[in-house]
Amino acid sequence: MANDDQFKKVISHAKEYGYVFQSSEIYDGLSAVYDYAQNGAELKKNIRDYWWKAMVQMNEHIVGIDAAIFMHPTTWKASGHVDAFNDPLIDNKDSKKRYRADVLIEDYCAKIEGKIDKEVAKAEKRFGDAFNKEEFVSTNPRVLGYLEKINEILSRMGKSLEAEDLADVKALIEELEIADPLTGSRNWTDVKQFNLMFGTKLGASAEHAMDLYLRPETAQGIFVNFLNVQKTGRMKIPFGIAQTGKAFRNEIVARQFIFRMREFEQMEMQFFIKPGTQKEWFDYWKETRMKWHNSLGLGEENYRFHDHDKLAHYADAATDIEFKFPFGFKELEGIHSRTDFDLKQHEEFSGKKLQYFDHEDNASYTPYVLETSIGLDRMFLAVFSNALVEEALDNNTTRTVLKLPAVLAPVKAAILPLVKKDGLPDIAKQILEDLKWDFNVDYDEKDAVGRRYRRQDANGTPFCITVDHDTLEDNTVTIRHRDTMEQKRVKITDLKDIIKAEVDVKHWLQKMK
Repeated sequence: MANDDQFKKVISHAKEYGYVFQSSEIYDGLSAVYDYAQNGAELKKNIRDYWWKAMVQMNEHIVGIDAAIFMHPTTWKASGHVDAFNDPLIDNKDSKKRYRADVLIEDYCAKIEGKIDKEVAKAEKRFGDAFNKEEFVSTNPRVLGYLEKINEILSRMGKSLEAEDLADVKALIEELEIADPLTGSRNWTDVKQFNLMFGTKLGASAEHAMDLYLRPETAQGIFVNFLNVQKTGRMKIPFGIAQTGKAFRNEIVARQFIFRMREFEQMEMQFFIKPGTQKEWFDYWKETRMKWHNSLGLGEENYRFHDHDKLAHYADAATDIEFKFPFGFKELEGIHSRTDFDLKQHEEFSGKKLQYFDHEDNASYTPYVLETSIGLDRMFLAVFSNALVEEALDNNTTRTVLKLPAVLAPVKAAILPLVKKDGLPDIAKQILEDLKWDFNVDYDEKDAVGRRYRRQDANGTPFCITVDHDTLEDNTVTIRHRDTMEQKRVKITDLKDIIKAEVDVKHWLQKMK
């Protein structure tokens, strides 16, 4: 299946099965704003809880907060967002469409990566089981040429953006003969910077209102509360503060469904450390966060690290964990060594001391910070798009199945009476009542049982429990596994333990060890 076709299926499936709706759809929608539907809200919550469990509950030196969306406007002056939170934009004079210049260049590189994938696929077909992908990629002249070209392009772009040489960014687009994706036109304007923050006002009357911003990230709420948390929690360095919450960016070129939205949710952790230890902790969090991702079983080959060519002004190291979405490898999570920039900036602008007294060294210092920041909506898309597959069955039919990790699935089990009579619905509803104390479960009695199985497969439900006439005699039911379609006869009293063994968070997070 072509990647574009797969992505269209993902978007369609998300709506059809109650995961994601276009916001305000009855009014023709709002660009790059989406609502999470009944199943989507559950999946999103489960992802958030899975992150929180691993990041906060399982780490005795990390605590969580929930800072307000509104913050004093000087916060954003101190953080640099007022002056430097920009995207490089370019307009096509013929189509009148606006694009992010860096994204146009990255998409060009993604097409070169597609050529590499084709070379790998051809070689794999030619050599069969003897094929060594790593050796091929590191030695094949054509692949090496493609990789060199990608590195040259991205390196030049990074240096130009860092130096704010926007004329060279446009020159690079022209040299690569990058065209408008819609019209093929190469008639471009100059590249300009555009600030991404949403402005609003606080106050009862317009003349006395204070200018505010909707926060473009959640991290600053952690930094301004650093000392409050440290003192009230009697925290000793190293320690972390985690937070999940909404952020807002006025994305001019919002696209790719929920990948890039104007209103989104972040899951961030700022880890405060002693200056000089940042390299050690940077490596630690790279490894730890990748283990968390791999614990979900989405495929190690679908992740990779991408070190930044252009570092933010506050960072001394930065890498992205990229995931292979249907539209290619894109950033999923960022890991940044932020030095002491944030706390020092807030010290300067607030006039308040934000230092840590180290009793072992008998000295005060401004801690350095290691950040891990993941987009919850992007993680949702990664999980959902990876899970959606079409399988060919032995009877020459196909089934659409959403193979969500069981720990994240919105509904853990569906209880199905074989027929709507003979007392079977009563038993099924009693099972529902017993299980719903521990799991989110569903009841379904409409249509033939085979059709109900297919419906639950497409909805991502890990288990189907069928109550039939034998249940009346021996108190057993048939439990069907979504991924294998295997069916077993089990006692009703064993259902809770069977389901828990598959969906329990502990079972999944222990894979990180």
